[in-house]
Amino acid sequence: MEATMAASCAYLLPCTTSPISLSPFPPPSPTLHFFRNRIPCSKFPLMEPLHSESRTKFMEFPYVSAPHRDLMVQLVSSVETRLESALQPCTLPPDVQYYQNPTGSANASLHVRSGLPSSRIDFILGSWVHCKLPTGGALNITSLSAYLRPSTDAPNFLIELIRSSPVSLILILDLPPRKDLVLHPEYLKEFYEDTQLDRHRQLLEKLPEVRPYVSSSLYIRSVVSPCAVMVSIEAPADQTSRIEEIIRDHISPIAKEMLEAWLDMCACVEREVGGDESGGLGRRDQIIKNKTIEIDLGSSFPRLFGEEVANRVLGVLRGIYNA
Repeated sequence: MEATMAASCAYLLPCTTSPISLSPFPPPSPTLHFFRNRIPCSKFPLMEPLHSESRTKFMEFPYVSAPHRDLMVQLVSSVETRLESALQPCTLPPDVQYYQNPTGSANASLHVRSGLPSSRIDFILGSWVHCKLPTGGALNITSLSAYLRPSTDAPNFLIELIRSSPVSLILILDLPPRKDLVLHPEYLKEFYEDTQLDRHRQLLEKLPEVRPYVSSSLYIRSVVSPCAVMVSIEAPADQTSRIEEIIRDHISPIAKEMLEAWLDMCACVEREVGGDESGGLGRRDQIIKNKTIEIDLGSSFPRLFGEEVANRVLGVLRGIYNA
């Protein structure tokens, strides 16, 4: 589920308003302390991330507000810093790292770094999409996802922020599970109950501007975790700065804590699975990747960027997803 997953549904954002009421977050929970007491990421020491020209272009996030940009830059930098020694450089062709449609009304940037063969990281993928809307506004989507190899059964990581107006936002933030939670209740307990991840959704939904977001795709709703933060945020039309306040004061601390939780608990922990289980995980992972191309990217890319550009970008992505 990359950024373009929500390109279609972002046009369907409800146009509702709610009274403004700042609701500060309570003191930090023991969640982060729990993660920091787990096995440290000793194999992946802190290192400065690579600063290639393509990464610089991607990290500009040129069409979003300062709080939105700051959040994405900090998340990408945190992932690359913690996992630097486990990642290969981005080797995407220049016309896939940055691309646009023939009229220039839609453009995007893609950043992919595969994990080294010896690491548990499959790849990390970041993107931003900007598209002018017929109404005169713009659709802006930013995303960051991280996939693990089937040598571990730990969850993946996903965040997407979808903006279709200055006063509306959809947030999808999750550690998508890679095992059936009914068949593996210990997995549910370890990654979602003991860690209190659900508190993040609960805290956000206390804000008067926030409502649960229900994707129109049953498939998407079936692959996220019970603790997924999927919310729609609507501010009054005359309160254009309110969404930026919510990103800065509420979404940013939640996203950073969940990413650090994923790094400490999933990406940087020795958690090996046996051959039979690894094979099952690999098949499940591949189905999800194929569905992402088929259901999400395959339908929205041609509409946004035209057949030629879409075929070029999707061809490269298929190679990465099926590597």
